[in-house]
Amino acid sequence: MRAIQGSLIVASTLQIVLGFSGLWRNVTRFLSPLSVVPLVSLVGFGLYEFGFPGVAKCVEIGLPQLILVVFVSQYMPHVIKSGKHVFDRFAVIFTVVIVWIYAHLLTVGGAYNGKAQKTQLSCRTDRAGLIDAAPWIRVPYPFQWGAPSFDAGEAFAMMMASFVALVESTGAFIAVSRYASATPMPPSILSRGVGWQGVAILLSGLFGTVNGSSVSVENAGLLALTRVGSRRVVQISAGFMIFFSILGKFGAVFASIPAPIIAALYCLFFAYVGAGGLSFLQFCNLNSFRTKFILGFSVFMGLSVPQYFNEYTAINGYGPVHTGARWFNDIVNVPLSSEAFVAGCLAYFLDNTLHRKDSAIRKDRGKHWWDKFRSFKGDSRSEEFYSLPFNLNKYFPSV
Repeated sequence: MRAIQGSLIVASTLQIVLGFSGLWRNVTRFLSPLSVVPLVSLVGFGLYEFGFPGVAKCVEIGLPQLILVVFVSQYMPHVIKSGKHVFDRFAVIFTVVIVWIYAHLLTVGGAYNGKAQKTQLSCRTDRAGLIDAAPWIRVPYPFQWGAPSFDAGEAFAMMMASFVALVESTGAFIAVSRYASATPMPPSILSRGVGWQGVAILLSGLFGTVNGSSVSVENAGLLALTRVGSRRVVQISAGFMIFFSILGKFGAVFASIPAPIIAALYCLFFAYVGAGGLSFLQFCNLNSFRTKFILGFSVFMGLSVPQYFNEYTAINGYGPVHTGARWFNDIVNVPLSSEAFVAGCLAYFLDNTLHRKDSAIRKDRGKHWWDKFRSFKGDSRSEEFYSLPFNLNKYFPSV
């Protein structure tokens, strides 16, 4: 645990430096709608393994949740036209509560008594005494596992994982701006977001959360489902998360929701994010063979390469790159196991090297649609969408 803390602290510096120094801005300014499509699409679609396979672990709970959330969010607003957006805004809350109660009735009714341990873990709402074991109040504090230890090999491996998260988060940032009906994100805003994400990873290392911080793809999909992109909603949600983390009993109640219910929601959330990536195709010339090659090749390799790495690891217990230096193995195996990373990097490289100087290619890429938003001051609406609260723009300027 202490080694993980130290690795996270070191890895956080990568995103902090790249973000706040503006180096990531210099990378993302070469993004175009064409290179964004594979990146954003596979940020969502690349998580398909967490969708229906999770639902099927307890199909009598997961499938009703999936059907219900689709019906309430997509059909009910047209069946009952209240004009207040009740069903699409609160579809997740309504359906989760209903299916959660249904799952609890199955649990107390003995439907899972005597079943296999795997089934009970996926279906029961009272598994492992989760609520009873949780403390009423527990305040997290820095270095709760002791002073962090630092190892160069583990730090390098974690830095590569941080870089993969950086690329995937860039795609999720773009998806969020798309669904929030904001203007395309200026490169400086993407870079600033990466810097703040690095600060979050630093806090994760200090407080010993074991895992780093990244953009929540689930929340990006939830934004698309509810069509609520208000900052105030996010701030209130963050307050609730802090509240439930301190009051352990309340947090444990929510943690008792069976995983198949969450997996059913993933089917919608990740699909929305993937579709958000596909929506950028409207800016590209799909009659161009260059466009078709970059799209097809990057998406196919983005699915195929990680499939090989993940399958190899599942069979052998280690990745295809297996040397005596574990840190080197992780540096190679981790990024090539990410669909979004492989597809995004490949599309970025091809889009910026393949006949890039041809004047007609610029329009095929859709680059001219984003010219206005290359600078924060290029559009008057940037101040509305991307300015920081509490006059923080003074200390973190967007250029």
